[in-house]
Amino acid sequence: MSARASILQKLRAAPRQERARPDLASHFQRFASQDDEIARLRHWAAMMRAVKTDILWTREAEWDAALAGWLAGHPQDSILLSDTPHGRRLAQCLEGRAGAPRIVWFEREVDGWKAELFDIAAGFTAARCGIAATGTLALWPDEAEPRTMSLVPPLHIALFDAATLYSDFYSAMKGENWSAGMPTNALLISGPSKTADIQQTLAYGAHGPRDLLVLAVLPPHIAIHDVEGETR
Repeated sequence: MSARASILQKLRAAPRQERARPDLASHFQRFASQDDEIARLRHWAAMMRAVKTDILWTREAEWDAALAGWLAGHPQDSILLSDTPHGRRLAQCLEGRAGAPRIVWFEREVDGWKAELFDIAAGFTAARCGIAATGTLALWPDEAEPRTMSLVPPLHIALFDAATLYSDFYSAMKGENWSAGMPTNALLISGPSKTADIQQTLAYGAHGPRDLLVLAVLPPHIAIHDVEGETR
């Protein structure tokens, strides 16, 4: 018997001792924020704006028109959309508008159109949820809306349901039931891409989008002026 086989045999034969699973919920509860919903939203917004993120508060019935208005004031040559309900809704809203960006659908393999892909000005995706403590969005890339859409265009526009804002990372994992299955590359985004690797000078856009716009869709019971507060 080889030395490797002998070691493995001894490991398999060794007695096993079952250990109690740690009570993570109780552990993290000690650090949970006691802030109310509005305070969490205001803190989240302040954290994101501190790292060059624009936030556009809106409502479910009008987020597409709100984004179209923002694009009219911040013209983009083109926008990358997915074949999803929110992608199709935005495309319908932009259709026929003067000065609207050219719509490009993500419907091909990346290798077949890299040159065109890297010329697109903006990418539009949905966010899975948010984390108040760190000013973060969680993205859940899939086949319809892959990571490329939020990584390649210099402007990333994220549609965020503010009702899915959690106080901390643990609460987000539990609340969204991440243990039931995760994508290959779940993402935590706190502002646009940034690095200080070169001469310790902060630079944006080195490894991803230079700019981030969040369409934060508020639930009906929260007024926009309540969350704006002093975050600007």
